[in-house]
Amino acid sequence: MKIKIVNTSGHPLPQYATAHSAGMDLRASLAEPVVLRPLERALIPTGIYIELPIGYEAQIRPRSGLAIKYGIGIVNAPGTIDADYRGEIRVILVNLSHEDFVINDGERICQMVIAQHATVEWEQVDSLEQTERGAGGFGHTGKK
Repeated sequence: MKIKIVNTSGHPLPQYATAHSAGMDLRASLAEPVVLRPLERALIPTGIYIELPIGYEAQIRPRSGLAIKYGIGIVNAPGTIDADYRGEIRVILVNLSHEDFVINDGERICQMVIAQHATVEWEQVDSLEQTERGAGGFGHTGKK
């Protein structure tokens, strides 16, 4: 699939790290480093703008390495970039650790997964078909 992209960051285009990767790393596009203090969040620009086809979204997800090593996550994970959005992709990072974390220009800050989605048309009814599970949820099957 080809997707139009504008890159104002001065960094390489997002790319897959391995042949079977689902996500592409996005990099910070910063004039100067950003210090994220414990429990702070910041909107980090990427310098990337995309034109997705109708029926697709870009999911913005945390990088597992930043999460386990430094406690850095994404507040609204996964974030969604809709097909009609044409602005810069910016990422809301949060520092869940007890240490300051410095985000430098060009640092890989998240992953972007392109995914197809359905558009639904609701059919309002008075009841739903029953299943074995029913309304059970939130650990209703217990520990195994």
